[in-house]
Amino acid sequence: MSSAAPAAAADREGLRARNAVFAAFVLNGFAFACWVARIPSVRDSLGLSFDQLGLLLLALSVGSVVTMPLAGAVVMRLGRVRTVAAGAVAVAVGLLAVSIGADALTSVPVVAAGLAVQGAGTAAWDVAMNVEGAAVERRLDRSIMSRFHAGYSLGTVLAAGLGVLLLAADVPTWVHLGGAAVLALAGALLAVRSFLGAPAALEPGQEAPRSISLRTAWREPRTLLLGLMVLCMAFVEGTANDWLAVGVVDGYGAAEEVGVAGFAAFVVFMTVGRLLGPVVLERTGRVAALRGCAALAVAGVLVFALAPSVPVAVAGAALWGVGTALGFPLGMSAAADDEAGAAARVSVVSSVGYAAFLAGPPLLGLLAEHVGILDALLAAAVAAAIALVLSGVARPPATAPGSSS
Repeated sequence: MSSAAPAAAADREGLRARNAVFAAFVLNGFAFACWVARIPSVRDSLGLSFDQLGLLLLALSVGSVVTMPLAGAVVMRLGRVRTVAAGAVAVAVGLLAVSIGADALTSVPVVAAGLAVQGAGTAAWDVAMNVEGAAVERRLDRSIMSRFHAGYSLGTVLAAGLGVLLLAADVPTWVHLGGAAVLALAGALLAVRSFLGAPAALEPGQEAPRSISLRTAWREPRTLLLGLMVLCMAFVEGTANDWLAVGVVDGYGAAEEVGVAGFAAFVVFMTVGRLLGPVVLERTGRVAALRGCAALAVAGVLVFALAPSVPVAVAGAALWGVGTALGFPLGMSAAADDEAGAAARVSVVSSVGYAAFLAGPPLLGLLAEHVGILDALLAAAVAAAIALVLSGVARPPATAPGSSS
């Protein structure tokens, strides 16, 4: 009876942390997608061409990529709770700057600065909540990382739906993004109060796992290949985030709200895929699940870019969403297979993966200027095909607890 009570308390703590991590993912996705829903509006407010928009989107990516390599060290020094909280503050400040720069000042530099701050905050928040998610997986002994990422997708779905309504009602950008900033910050500060925040207590005689340095993690072939696979899948997902709505509007001549609705189809089906992730993993294993998703991503991008009509393109967007469902979360789980090196390896894999967000926006913008937006999106199909080839690297090491392919 006396031993059962601490176990029950630990289970309750783990479940509270699970819910808190899920909420952190939801809010992170919501804040990001609120910006995505406003990309066409901000482009019009600032009078940007495709290549100029690509360069503007690069600002957010620069903020993320510069911060990401440092995030693992920050997590190890400050802890997951403080890192998520600091990231949420930066995201809120960035969104407010974007809203003011787009509506009040009509200033590209102000919007770019806001996006850079938002990107930095998103990166720190992202690494810390993934490390916390991996800790919760170990505490509960369940592979549920994809469901945390489903929370991110759910946040994007909510933001996309809200974006459709607000665009149809002609709500200004500053009201939309200002409200999102307040909600994301308040929610994140509340959620981190239930994080595990520290490793579970060791059993008598059990040694604490020895952490590895960031330098060591950057030298590991498996970690770098995982990063490359995640980079490819992040490029596929990021292409949809940045350009899918614009592709529907400019490629098919649809209204802005139809473009956002196409993006909503993408994130809805990505969310469903992530919610079903644990079930798929139990039946197929990590590598087979990744290969199946990458193949579906190739098909979805091709259908979207080559569709004869808007409804078929939206169907392609849905298939595209299913295909991107598990790439990023399973990459994070694979990086965190070993508890001792989780923070360092997640930071490295995230850093390599987020390079897609650095290269993606300007690359697609330049391609769109020369070949058109729909043909430019075919680059995402190429990236998904490369991820398909690399999927085998996500197989858990034989020494990882509970490892299975």
